[in-house]
Amino acid sequence: MVVKWGELAVTDEKRAELRSLVRGYYDVQKIRIQIGNRIVANFYTKLGKKPSEKKDSIDNDAKQLLVSLVKETKLITTAIAGNRHKLEGYMKNHEGIISSLVELEFVNSYIELMKIESNLIKSINKMISGFLVWEYFLKDVPGCGPLMAAVIISELDPRKARYVSSFWRYAGLDVAPDGRGRSRRKEHLVDVEYVDKEGNLATKKSITFNPFLKTKLIGVLGPSFIKCKSPYSDTFYDYRHRLENHPIYKDTTKIHRYNMAVRYMIKMFLGDLWCEWRELEGLPTKPSYAEAKLGMVHGGGK
Repeated sequence: MVVKWGELAVTDEKRAELRSLVRGYYDVQKIRIQIGNRIVANFYTKLGKKPSEKKDSIDNDAKQLLVSLVKETKLITTAIAGNRHKLEGYMKNHEGIISSLVELEFVNSYIELMKIESNLIKSINKMISGFLVWEYFLKDVPGCGPLMAAVIISELDPRKARYVSSFWRYAGLDVAPDGRGRSRRKEHLVDVEYVDKEGNLATKKSITFNPFLKTKLIGVLGPSFIKCKSPYSDTFYDYRHRLENHPIYKDTTKIHRYNMAVRYMIKMFLGDLWCEWRELEGLPTKPSYAEAKLGMVHGGGK
């Protein structure tokens, strides 16, 4: 499909606004999960149950408890009909899990953060409709919803990526000089110049990739492709099968082969994304090394 530039105007300012929305959403989500864990730990202790040790997520039992607490809080709020003066008297006779004003306010803060998350998601969903790559590519990729698309659009820039390998490197999916996948290992760090607090030019060791983007692509998009049986999941299963029969990798752990296959699948997705996005932006595309030198052509995932 030929798209005339200007149909869906995109500016650097608009991408920056989307990035602020996306990062803000995940900031709020992180705080909401932390507060949720504190609430759960408090009530688990109250109920004589050992709290979960997880700090960055909420397990199924904790989720069920939070659902119950949210429902109970809403019932209390409805009962007092917004009259805070009735609250103290109401709580004295209330029978339920929540037994104090402090507990009620704690759960209320969790509910308010849920509302903020919901509003941010609505804003993100509305905003991405103005981006060409969403309308003409990402929207039709099974497993890649509006929020993940917003992460991709706001973190990657096809105008700065002359080659698909530029996407791979920025997402931390390239291979380090030691032949291993890029990571935070000491040997994978590079020297980066910066201006210190006294205004002098200094050097420090730094990673070469965007950790936020890598986490979302590998930890969220990859499993989503597999779960919804996206066309990209075929790439995952084929590659994992190859690893299981490879003389070097067949004796590695299942999780190691799984991670390698997910990484490869996401690289293939980014390859398709780079080609489609560059064309939509009216920018030239170049064949990958596999296509140009080895004659291998990867099928699209649309």
